[in-house]
Formats: sequence, structure tokens, C-alpha cells
Amino acid sequence: MKFFLIFLTSIILIYLALLSFIYISQRNLLYHPNENNYLENQIRFDYKEIFIPVNKDIKLKSWIINKDLKKNKTLIFFHGNAGNLNNRIYKINELNKLDINILLVSWRGFSGNRGKPTEKGLYEDGRATINWIKQKGVDQKNIILYGESLGTGVATQMSLDFDVSGLILESPYTSMVDAAKLYYPYLPVGLLLKDRYENSKKIDKITIPVLIMHGQKDNIVPVEMSYTLLKLIKGEKYSYFPEKDDHMMEYNTELIENVKKFIYKLN
Repeated sequence: MKFFLIFLTSIILIYLALLSFIYISQRNLLYHPNENNYLENQIRFDYKEIFIPVNKDIKLKSWIINKDLKKNKTLIFFHGNAGNLNNRIYKINELNKLDINILLVSWRGFSGNRGKPTEKGLYEDGRATINWIKQKGVDQKNIILYGESLGTGVATQMSLDFDVSGLILESPYTSMVDAAKLYYPYLPVGLLLKDRYENSKKIDKITIPVLIMHGQKDNIVPVEMSYTLLKLIKGEKYSYFPEKDDHMMEYNTELIENVKKFIYKLN
């Protein structure tokens, strides 16, 4: 009996130590600015490197493709939780084929930017980015928000904060809590998680057109989460769910054609 109590106490202490470790290091597990898991390609677009001020300490390294800010719609690209601006070159190469301006933003703590990423911080980055482009003469109604994976949480929130034209979500999740439960089913992630990005609690309030794109073979964020989000959308909605794509979707003619059709339907 004594041995059993010692064993049980040891298990409890180990579990509590694990909870403490996960709680303290959770943002290191969520954000991976130095991880290079994307393709790197030759740049086939003309851009200008800019730095968008968020506060006195943080300026966001960003790329802008300015075809005509006053005339064309502007797509603001919020990237995911890993890598830097260079890792999105292959996507921008394809998106640049459309008749739009493109603003690719890098988060605090990414691409050499100061600061540490948090949910609150990334929302601040998103708001600063939209306010910056507005100051350049871009009307909110000519802004399209594009969220990639983690960035879908920011894009969704920004579509509630600003009266933009449309929202594109690539490989979105219902919430970071739901996603974390898949990886840590033995932990009370609902209690531990600081950065929650609760898309499923927000998307039914969005009134602008939404396009959701998600590969059906995604083994990082299950495509079922996108099906759930799609059902929750009350307004105009579109979807593109290719059978063979995984989390890093294939940026081919079919995907770009779906994006093109969506953009050209926007007012």
C-alpha cells in the first residue's frame, strides 16, 4: 500500500511538472519564427520592402506590391506560425498574377522583427497594418484579408474590426483550443492555453463574403474544422477543398482560379 501511494504521488508530481512546463513554454510550442518548412522560390514579382509601425518599439518588416492602390483591391496576407516572408514567395508569385495589390506582413518576433508573438500582439499587428494601408489612401471596402493557418485567427478578428471587402481563409481551425486537444488529449488545454484564436465563436458574426480553402489530406489541422466553420457562416460563402492537398496547399492554377473568381465577385 505504501509503495502504491509513493508511486501514485510520483505520477501526480510528474503530471503537475508537465503541466507547468507546457504552461510556461506554450508560446514556444505555438510560434516558430525560425522554422523553415516552406518552399523557397525565385521572386517573380516587383515589390518594395517597408516597415509598418505598431508602436515605438515594433515595426513590421513587410513587402508591398503596388499596382495601383487607389484603383485595384489590396490583399493583405497574414501568414502562419512558422517561417518568414521568404517562405511565402511561391504563393505571392501566383497571387501576383491577379490584378490586385498585395501586402505581405510579418509578425512581431518573425523575420527579424522585435517583440514576442502573442494573440493580443498579433491583433495589434493586424490593426496597425490595416490602419497603415488606409493612410496610404486605400479604402476599407477595397481591402481583402487573407489568413494562412495561424493567420486565419488574425484575419477573422480583423474582419470584425474593419469594414473590409472579403475574407480568405487558408487551412483554418475552429479554435487553437480545439487544435491543441488533438496534440495533447491528456492535458486540460482549455485551462492552460493563453492564445486561443477562437474562430468558431466569431465567424458567424462576419457579414462579408468568405472563401475557405483547405486540403482534405491536411494532417496538421483537420479539414473537418473548415467544414464546421463553413456551416457557421451565415453570409455569402465559398469553398475550395482539393482532395490531394495537405496543410501546405498546392498553389496551382485551380487554386488561383478559385481566388480570382472570389475576388472578382466582391463589390
